[in-house]
Amino acid sequence: MFVTKMTFNQSSLFGQVEDLQDLSFIERPIRRSLKTAEEIEKLTVDEDLNDIERAVYLLSSGQDVQRASVIINLPNLVRQNPAETFRRVVPKVREVLHVAGADMQLAAAGSFLTVLQDDIVLIQTHTHSILQIVLLNLDHRDTVLSNAWLETLLSAIDALPKETIRQEILSPLVSKAQLSQSVQARLASCRILGKVACKFESPKDLLPLVRSLCQDVEYEVRSCMCRQLENIARGIGLDYTKAAVLPELVELSRDEGSTVRLAAFDTIINLLEMFDTSFTDEQHLWFLEFYKKLCVLGLQHENDHLDIQAYPLELETKYALVRRNCAYNFPAMLLFVDLNHFLTELYPTFSSLCHDPEITVRRTVAEGFHEVVKLLCPNVHFIHKELVVLLQDDSLEVLDALLSHLQEILELATSRGEGPGPESKQVNIPDLVPALVAAEQKAATSLRWRVHERLLQRYACLPRVISADQIYFLFLQRMFTIITTNNVLPVQREATRTLCMFLRYNRKQEQRQEIICKVLQELASGRSYWNRLRYLDLCEIAMELFSKDYFCKHFLIQALELVNDPVANVRYKLCHMLPRLRSTIRMPADKHLLQQLEFCVRKLLCREKDKDVVATVRKVREGGVRVGGWEPGGRGGSKVREGGVRVGGWEAGGRGGSKVRAGGIRVGGWEAGGRGGSKVDGWIFWNLQIRLSCASLC
Repeated sequence: MFVTKMTFNQSSLFGQVEDLQDLSFIERPIRRSLKTAEEIEKLTVDEDLNDIERAVYLLSSGQDVQRASVIINLPNLVRQNPAETFRRVVPKVREVLHVAGADMQLAAAGSFLTVLQDDIVLIQTHTHSILQIVLLNLDHRDTVLSNAWLETLLSAIDALPKETIRQEILSPLVSKAQLSQSVQARLASCRILGKVACKFESPKDLLPLVRSLCQDVEYEVRSCMCRQLENIARGIGLDYTKAAVLPELVELSRDEGSTVRLAAFDTIINLLEMFDTSFTDEQHLWFLEFYKKLCVLGLQHENDHLDIQAYPLELETKYALVRRNCAYNFPAMLLFVDLNHFLTELYPTFSSLCHDPEITVRRTVAEGFHEVVKLLCPNVHFIHKELVVLLQDDSLEVLDALLSHLQEILELATSRGEGPGPESKQVNIPDLVPALVAAEQKAATSLRWRVHERLLQRYACLPRVISADQIYFLFLQRMFTIITTNNVLPVQREATRTLCMFLRYNRKQEQRQEIICKVLQELASGRSYWNRLRYLDLCEIAMELFSKDYFCKHFLIQALELVNDPVANVRYKLCHMLPRLRSTIRMPADKHLLQQLEFCVRKLLCREKDKDVVATVRKVREGGVRVGGWEPGGRGGSKVREGGVRVGGWEAGGRGGSKVRAGGIRVGGWEAGGRGGSKVDGWIFWNLQIRLSCASLC
């Protein structure tokens, strides 16, 4: 079998070789140059020709690459010799464009735009010749090229004088906007109308053409013209807009095409600033009622509740999108309506949006709730009920959307119009506190712990919102429960920070003392090492929020006692905190605390067996961080400062940096006193006695 296999492979190989030999019959000679002599001869131009003659020759007899080069260089030719360029070169360019490819067409569009914008065309006939070429190519069968020429025309309109626009662009525009023309031509007419409208002070002559395009049989044309009505309205002025544009917008807002209705809605919103106070009472009322109808589109009232009517799924989705857009624009409508009339005109609509059956609508209301609160202040009490409703919403998405600005909302909602302040200025909101409690419990029972974390972070503002008694009796124990029972570390830490904020702003001494006692009992002395770790987290936060004296008085000693903790993780975290703990001690008032901190470090150096804890202690020592009076020492023979002593690599004091002489006291790498040595304070001698006992323990 092996021999047979080899024979088969050899025969296959020989067959492939024979096939390769057959290819030799179809070999072709390889060209040694990119161009033949004949081709080079065709590309050669007489050097005696001037720029204009060379351009005409290349456009007539040159290759495509040469013609494209001439078209790209057309602005320079116009600058050098405009008369001859327009008399001889531009007509040739027009002939070439009839059969030119896409690249040459795009190059021509760019060159003509440069010529029109650079103010290098001085004669009306020259402008006419260029615009004729641009308008002619608007009807190009290639959509990409026709759009390129359209963009060229639209950009050039800004640089053209009004009379030129009227004669060269508007005159042929009437015929291009007729139904007999292609959809592409009518779409171009819409955009041109929107562009030229801003060039004239009152382009009333355009209104019949605008009305015709708004009623076009193709929805794409109606939608395009609808989006240009904003520019046309700003061009014709307020009076003609009310008389001619608004009726068209009303009709388009009822169009059967969804894209047309959306364009009408966007245009109405963009035109609101035009009408400001110029609306008549009738128009103001019509627009307000139209908005109210959109806010409940697709809904029906049953037993004082909003329910979704039975519609096809696609239609329900569209109606929900309309209501969501209404919710997004509610702050703008609040500006449109006099704030004094909010309660009668817009409050029912706002309430319906807050109770909308669709989650996306309620979420959008929650995202913009802070804007409504700021606009209504000091009448923010009108929407206290809606705030409670959103806090108690069944969907966690709504609560999450409200959290982004919850602190701002609560502080404004509970103030008396004078900004956040002490309790004397707080306004009691019925059911607010139960709603806040329920919101936290709902977030805690969900699987979205990040929402719970954000909520606890926002609750840090509660001391400025509700009374200290409400926090003490309703929220404080909940924070302890989260810290000691929750399984998510970021949530526990955020609850710890919020607890510190509650303690920081509680003005009742009795309650403050009870909170501290509970912290020490349940966290610092907690049975679970997890709780003791959270106590160290609390100490880190307390060092940021409280004064050094307050921290040392209530938290430092219990933190240092954790050096005896049986769990290495607790001791490990304590080692990392030693430099920060030392920074809270002030000398000489806190000398006893410094001694206890030093004893804590010595105990870790002498007795610690966990390798990670030992490595951390060494890292703190070698990292140049001062602990007590110690600082990292050098290798052998380093000087001791005033009153100096040394333990291992640590040293303290040393008058004038004098060396410690023989006969001094030495414990490990520490020594003090000695013959002729500098004096040592009494408290350092006490430390040395402790070190001697520590060394004997080691």
